[in-house]
Amino acid sequence: MLRAIARAADSAGLDELWLWEDCFLSGGVAAAAAALAWTENLKVGIGIMPVPFRNVALCAMEVAALSRLSGGRALPGIGHGVQEWMGQVGARAASPLTLLREYAVALRSLLSGESVTTHGRYVKLDDVKLDWPPDEVPPIYIGATGPKTLALAGEVGDGTVLTGGTSSAGVSAALKHIAGPASHEMVVFIPAAFGPDGGERLLDQQKRYGIDVPGVSGTPEEMAAGLREFIDGGATRLILQPTADDPDPVAFVARVAEEIRPLIN
Repeated sequence: MLRAIARAADSAGLDELWLWEDCFLSGGVAAAAAALAWTENLKVGIGIMPVPFRNVALCAMEVAALSRLSGGRALPGIGHGVQEWMGQVGARAASPLTLLREYAVALRSLLSGESVTTHGRYVKLDDVKLDWPPDEVPPIYIGATGPKTLALAGEVGDGTVLTGGTSSAGVSAALKHIAGPASHEMVVFIPAAFGPDGGERLLDQQKRYGIDVPGVSGTPEEMAAGLREFIDGGATRLILQPTADDPDPVAFVARVAEEIRPLIN
């Protein structure tokens, strides 16, 4: 299914496809590599890779490989990960914020081709340098929800990835904590459903997964109107997510490209 979705997005001329790395589904790096290999122009984001999972040198190697193999189309995102899940795998940090700060700084330096020596609380490297860094350092996205992590994202990231179900007002509220440059990207995952039953389907999903905001639904015009509220709130990248019960996610991708994108560009 991922192959069909990626190719549909590429053929339709969509700019980006974003993938999750939620526990314990599929690995984000492997899925991104496959999606990049199946496409020609599509950028593929990973939102996000939990930093307790991977040594930062390994993450840099993976991101560099993805970037070099795809001509710079990989968009890496990193974050705390869900703390309960990190505890399940024995990787929960006592200070997730400290880990994320050390990790993001080291990752950028490694991807820049620098030799990195650091002895932080969590990240410890001794003269580590990538033999094959990417031709250009990819933008680094930081998954964030709380005020302290949002502030950190503005400090060490090129963009922030907000959780699915964030409202347009939530985007505006998040931006108040981010003191990054004007070019700082705001990536928002938005549940979406076409058709007259779309609102009901989203409501069912909302109840099932505890999402506070149901997303956008209805006709393309109604959905575009809802999406413009996110743009007005400060979102720069809108990642539309089909519902879990969507019978044809490939058709969903095509409709987003053909029916919604022209209304909000």
